[in-house]
Amino acid sequence: MRHIALVTLVVDDYDEAIGFYTRALGFRLVEDDARPGGGRWVVVAPGPDQLGTGLLLARAADTGQRSRIGDQTGGRVGFFLHTDDFARDHARMRAAGVTFLEEPRHEPYGTVAVFQDLYGNRWDLLQPAG
Repeated sequence: MRHIALVTLVVDDYDEAIGFYTRALGFRLVEDDARPGGGRWVVVAPGPDQLGTGLLLARAADTGQRSRIGDQTGGRVGFFLHTDDFARDHARMRAAGVTFLEEPRHEPYGTVAVFQDLYGNRWDLLQPAG
């Protein structure tokens, strides 16, 4: 079996990013290991187990990478967080200070609202239909 294990997300600060993803979005910290040269291997994931895709939080190493923080997908929604209870997660995330860019809407494919992470990357919170 094959699957995408990690997606890199360029961040400004490891600890700030860990705090946002674990506290505001409810992700869990999977790994946080020191690397030579002051870097770290930091992985967060939304689920309670190893299934699914995790985010590799990579601190920007130069001005080129820093210029892409918060806009890695050219202003499009680039990340999709599925939930089995939209109302629960939407309320919890709002209470934690997550910025939603629209009110929840009901589409044929499910209930969805666009939010942004602490750097401005756009995400869908989505409860699939059916």
